[in-house]
Amino acid sequence: MSGHSKWASIKHKKGATDAKRGKVFTKMAAEIAVAAQSGADPAMNFKLRLAIQKAKAANVPAGNIERAIAKGSGQAGGAKLEELLYEGYGPAGVAIMVKALSDNHNRTGPDVKSTFTKHGGNLGSQGSVAYMFEQKGVIVCKPNIDNDSAELSAIDAGADDIDDSGDQLVVLTSPGKLEAVRDAIGEDNVESAEVQQTPSQSVVVDDESKAKTLLNLIDSLEDLDDVVEVTGNFDIPEEVMSTLE
Repeated sequence: MSGHSKWASIKHKKGATDAKRGKVFTKMAAEIAVAAQSGADPAMNFKLRLAIQKAKAANVPAGNIERAIAKGSGQAGGAKLEELLYEGYGPAGVAIMVKALSDNHNRTGPDVKSTFTKHGGNLGSQGSVAYMFEQKGVIVCKPNIDNDSAELSAIDAGADDIDDSGDQLVVLTSPGKLEAVRDAIGEDNVESAEVQQTPSQSVVVDDESKAKTLLNLIDSLEDLDDVVEVTGNFDIPEEVMSTLE
């Protein structure tokens, strides 16, 4: 299994806890607002269409979505959000990418840097770890579907990689084929579909102490108000992950 799929599986497991955080609606609204800067019509704006679908899957109210679109497209005024990418290293030499949406990089940058430092990591310079990642469409299928049928449909539609080792099928695509592959699998069979920064290879972290510190770093970065996505190139073995859980 490639590093892409390993991260996608771990990311989905962690995502279950993200939904418990009160900030999730605010962060998704920010993603919609940034996507809407390229156009307020979802039919003509694929990035916006994905952001709206992600928000709806998390039960973000329709009113919140509409206000975010209005803000991003300039209809509602207010400060313009900017997409910021930060790169760094965590415990065990794990490379980490952080995506933030902010109207003040002088606030966001120091927050990200101090969080890395507090949890045994360090913020790197631009390009220091980005070469280890690439954008991929990540589709997580619902549990208890016909995996064989979904896999065949995904492959026929141009999927790059498939992870069937867990309870839920994870399909990876190029960003441009994400929508086509999702539609081929069937919307009723898909739990989530989005474009993410994914690693091209994984670093195995089998030391329980380092794994715990690493996950604390990831959680603390995700808790920052401006941060909307954190990706690392780590693979924590199942037995270690179970102990930490």
